[in-house]
Amino acid sequence: MNARSVPRAAAAATAALALAALSACSDSDAPDPAAADKPASVAGVRISKDRTLHDLLPDRVKEAGRVRVATDVPYPPFEMYVKEGDSALTGLDHDLGQALGAKLGVTFAFTPQKFDGIVPAIQAGKFDAAMSAITDNKERQQVVDFVDYSRSGSALLVADGNPEHLAVLDDLCGRKVAVQAATHQLDLLKSRQSACAKAGRGSIDIQTFPKDSDAQLALRAGKVVAQLLTKPAAGWVAKTADGGKAFDLVEDPQAPGGYDATPNGIAVSKQQPQLTTAIQKALQALIDDGTVTKIFEKYGVASIAVREATKNAAADQQ
Repeated sequence: MNARSVPRAAAAATAALALAALSACSDSDAPDPAAADKPASVAGVRISKDRTLHDLLPDRVKEAGRVRVATDVPYPPFEMYVKEGDSALTGLDHDLGQALGAKLGVTFAFTPQKFDGIVPAIQAGKFDAAMSAITDNKERQQVVDFVDYSRSGSALLVADGNPEHLAVLDDLCGRKVAVQAATHQLDLLKSRQSACAKAGRGSIDIQTFPKDSDAQLALRAGKVVAQLLTKPAAGWVAKTADGGKAFDLVEDPQAPGGYDATPNGIAVSKQQPQLTTAIQKALQALIDDGTVTKIFEKYGVASIAVREATKNAAADQQ
């Protein structure tokens, strides 16, 4: 499951922590036709318009000079406000959108929209696309197409330096582990209990908390050895909390995107197949030249980025 498996209250709490450490600013999302041909800088990478890719865009998008993008804010590290109370946006999806826009020679104009209303708004023609850590699944593919840019699941957040030397999920057997209540991560921990018993290593002592921030306080205090949460959130917290000196993210080479990882994609209206193709090819160009890696590294989650920009990559998960 991706970041959307975490309740919104948890995302807001993590946002408050993360924004305190955020120093990067974002430009206005208002379309500027005069700026379409100018190079842009995203995550330290200079990006110029590719005229061949620009020519792939639908005429309506080329004439408007923008792609109308829905996003649900806050949802760190994907969607955040630069400052609390301000309308300027930042985050992984926002940066990726600006990079895609610069490559295509148009503006990706982001507008906040409640998550459950995003797909219906695309169907109604209010938006061309959505970038909001959306899980690509078969159900959603019936009404939108996805250009997949990441695979994310769950991961372990540990104290700085990983003092318990945790490396894989089964290292949690016989230990106290924090998790937010009513999440997929709680179910994942429960599902590992039989494996722990079979190995004779003792059950996971699961400590549930109402919010991610509460679980992190327990980890800081040494009351648990780790917290299981979504990998994007874990990577962002590890990168930003106390300037990156409070926690570490455990990278399991057998699960680079995290445990139970699923694809996340840019949702595009099925009425605009040309736009889907243009975005897919632009994303692949940004993958090939290293820009995507730089953007994901900026938010502490380089390992969830894909190496190929696929379309509708989901299997049968819902």
